[in-house]
Amino acid sequence: MPVWLREHSWRQTLTAVYLSLPLRGARATPGSIFCSEQYLKVSVPPFLFEAVLYAPIDDTNSTAKIGNGNIFFTLYKKEPALWDSLTLANTDKEKLQNLRENAVLKAQEKAKEETEARKITKQEHKKYALEATMKLEEAERKRIEDLKEKERTKVAKELELWKKQQKDGDKYKSIQKKGELHQEVEPLKERKNEKMNKTGIPNDRTSKTRLKSTKGSCSIFSQNLKEEQLPAPRAAATIKVNFTPRVFPTALRESRVAEEEEWLHKQAEARRIINSDLAELEDLKEEEKNPDWLKDKGNKMFAMGDYLGAVNAYNLAVRLNNSLPLLYLNRAACHLKLRNLHKAIQDSSKALELLTPPVPDNENARVKAHVRRGTAFCQLELYTEGPFRLLQNTLEQSPHTHTHI
Repeated sequence: MPVWLREHSWRQTLTAVYLSLPLRGARATPGSIFCSEQYLKVSVPPFLFEAVLYAPIDDTNSTAKIGNGNIFFTLYKKEPALWDSLTLANTDKEKLQNLRENAVLKAQEKAKEETEARKITKQEHKKYALEATMKLEEAERKRIEDLKEKERTKVAKELELWKKQQKDGDKYKSIQKKGELHQEVEPLKERKNEKMNKTGIPNDRTSKTRLKSTKGSCSIFSQNLKEEQLPAPRAAATIKVNFTPRVFPTALRESRVAEEEEWLHKQAEARRIINSDLAELEDLKEEEKNPDWLKDKGNKMFAMGDYLGAVNAYNLAVRLNNSLPLLYLNRAACHLKLRNLHKAIQDSSKALELLTPPVPDNENARVKAHVRRGTAFCQLELYTEGPFRLLQNTLEQSPHTHTHI
């Protein structure tokens, strides 16, 4: 049989009702609360609270906060007015049953509508993503076609230039052949003129022709001689330049080699762990494989009260890098909130192992680890291992702070 919670306090304004419900040491979760327009229920075993509200409320914008052993409700009225009481008076069992069933049906319909809305939104997002992908592919195809067109234009120009060079070469060869033929014919003419001179028959026309042809032949040979004197093209060669291999962009004289080597070792270790768990981590994004990013995400979830989500984030970060004491320290805080006391002790002890040797820089972290481990021992009623061990370790590792204890 449930125990009915009768003790509660409330106050109101024209637009809102503020209700405070004590839990008497019970631990409530958001799933323990059910609220509709005119029905409010809180089920925290073994306690139960039910109320048929005096007037309808806006259950969408109304809020409930859990903390310090109480639940604080902020219920916004649909119509501004002052209520005579928090609940309806003289509510019989049949009317309460009808209100309860109607509230459950409305909640189911609302959940179904929200599911359908999420489904439609997801389909719209998929459609938008598909359209964006198609646009990107179309732009990529257009870019490739433009590159092909440029290459075709470039090859066509190179082909025209090659044809022109071939044509000029053929023309030069024909001129060279004509010069060689003229060189062969010239001695024959000279011998013929010599014979004619020996016989005493002058021939002015022949002499003029010979002079003209001699001048023409000299110009051709001089042009050929100039072209033959051109230097040969240089031979192709390969110059190899060797550089000192560097992972970091700074010069070696400006770098801190020891810290760089430590960073590279940590990166290699993280990559090794990621590769060993590749089947499980292949769906993660690139930033989700960074332990620091996962630690920040876990901190945000812890601040929002999502302790299970924070534990999952810290678990994945520990799998990627198991040498960061803050991961174990923060996970111990989550286990304390979730009442996983033995796990809180284990994580606090692991953080203390990593926080060695004790130096002033890690003093705050060590104090937190001792406090969380001592808190877990106290809640397990192991007082010898709890406050006494906490005080002893704090005095041994932080002697200069004993005056504040």
